[in-house]
Amino acid sequence: MNAPLADFLARAASGLSPDPPGPEDPTSNPRGDHSLDPDGAAVMPPPPHRRAAVLVPVVFRADGPSLILTMRAANLRDHSGQVALPGGKIDPSDPGPADAALREAFEEIGLPPAAVRLLGYLDPYLSGTGFLVTPVIGLIDAGTRLTPNPAEVADVFEVPLAVLMDRERYRLRSRSWQGRERWFYALTFGERLIWGVTAGILNNLRERLYPDVAPGDVRPAAR
Repeated sequence: MNAPLADFLARAASGLSPDPPGPEDPTSNPRGDHSLDPDGAAVMPPPPHRRAAVLVPVVFRADGPSLILTMRAANLRDHSGQVALPGGKIDPSDPGPADAALREAFEEIGLPPAAVRLLGYLDPYLSGTGFLVTPVIGLIDAGTRLTPNPAEVADVFEVPLAVLMDRERYRLRSRSWQGRERWFYALTFGERLIWGVTAGILNNLRERLYPDVAPGDVRPAAR
């Protein structure tokens, strides 16, 4: 095992929860867009919250680790054209968040569940629309071929992990939404804007795994 991968796995083992949040206390960490308001005036969406899960897929390439993201199809009713993590609502038939995230990833980008090594969970992230999203972090086999579903996904792309784990790239922004000022994190990668719940989850991942790392100092894979 090369040193960068071993370092990442060690950080995941110490920074992630090995178990999903229990249904008896789904808001044990109510972090979300509402908690970003610098004036503390934002209102947390009231329960019951709708349960959802996303896969945070990390892959190690020859030139370094990266994270797989999608661009949602323009025809979708919700969040069309936005950068997202594979995922969606947890169905009653899903045994847990990981099952839902893997199911959705297969449906959206053709990622076989067998190609994913589950590493753990982040705390749930509460969206402004009342979805309580459990992020599931997975290590993806570098040889996996993805087949995006055009009905749901317009594009699949990768962003270097060093970019997403750089705290200097995250900017706090706001916009008016349903009569309230909504605050959210945003960062850019080329011409792409990563914002909202996706950026919030990625920033939480940065805080958990790389709180001690200087900007840009996520090591590439050994050649």
